[in-house]
Amino acid sequence: MTIDKSAPAAAAPATLAPAERAVQVLGGDLTEKALRQNLEGLPGVDAVGLEQRAAGLATRSIKTSSKAWALDRIIRLIDLTTLEGADTPGKVRSLVAKAVNPDPSDAATPRVAAVCVYGDKVPDAIEALGAAHGDPDDGLISVAAVATAFPSGRASLRVKLADTADAVAAGADEIDMVIDRGAFLAGRYGKVFDEIVAVKEACRRTDGSYASLKVILETGELNTYDNVRRASWLAILAGGDFIKTSTGKVQPAATLPVTLLMLEAVRDWHRLTGEKVGVKPAGGIRASKDAIRYLVTVAETVGEEWLQPHLFRFGASSLLNDVLLQRQKTITGHYSGPDYVTID
Repeated sequence: MTIDKSAPAAAAPATLAPAERAVQVLGGDLTEKALRQNLEGLPGVDAVGLEQRAAGLATRSIKTSSKAWALDRIIRLIDLTTLEGADTPGKVRSLVAKAVNPDPSDAATPRVAAVCVYGDKVPDAIEALGAAHGDPDDGLISVAAVATAFPSGRASLRVKLADTADAVAAGADEIDMVIDRGAFLAGRYGKVFDEIVAVKEACRRTDGSYASLKVILETGELNTYDNVRRASWLAILAGGDFIKTSTGKVQPAATLPVTLLMLEAVRDWHRLTGEKVGVKPAGGIRASKDAIRYLVTVAETVGEEWLQPHLFRFGASSLLNDVLLQRQKTITGHYSGPDYVTID
């Protein structure tokens, strides 16, 4: 990296506002030129090497006892999602019921980390969750809301900030925003940075605390691995608590090589600043075997300490059913039919 790794940069505290922290990490003024120099000065991604490493990690096998742990861990890391124009209060209540009690036949089944809905459905989700609403690291369920003109991001900053503030005021614990991919691809890194910083501030609650901010890169539209690395670094630099692959509305969505690359960015940031940033692959992860590959990739890249809800999530709507079926097979020794899980 070309980021200045002098003592002041490495010591940049997490308590600084994003702009102040960026000045320390960049080692100079926060200007469009400085952002471009540092982002475009990042080492180029060895695509062949990246894909070979991802393929190697995907071949790792795990023991039966480890598989049981992995299946439960996957459930705890899922953001169970419904993001359709036809969403109704009843559908949100059904989603919440499944999030709280994924397998009614087994009370030991863990809860998911969060339910993810459109901002206007946040009150429905909170009402349905009741006492189950809270910190996923405590076994409760967060409410995440997509915002900033999701999924396109094509709106004025005023509208994006109002969208975010409305969701936070309604009680959302987490905000999933989308970056302006057009601005990023045009090299307007300062505009993207400023929008993320502004959205982060819009996540402030009346008590001064903040809703967690996940920054969606929409990697399927970024075209190159180099762009994914730059966008990851930019989102982290601007104060994102998570970097997220996709909206789930664009293909390709999450892939193992892209997620590995984003995990490497998080690892490098942690080494530089001591801060831990989360990663959320979303879209297209439907099978337990694939989700386990992601767990292995996380453990091998940033360490098992990242396998906690505040540092890693799966954005999924159909993955949970397959995990439940695999979990039942692990416990009973035989496969259950699809009738043993609810239809989403």
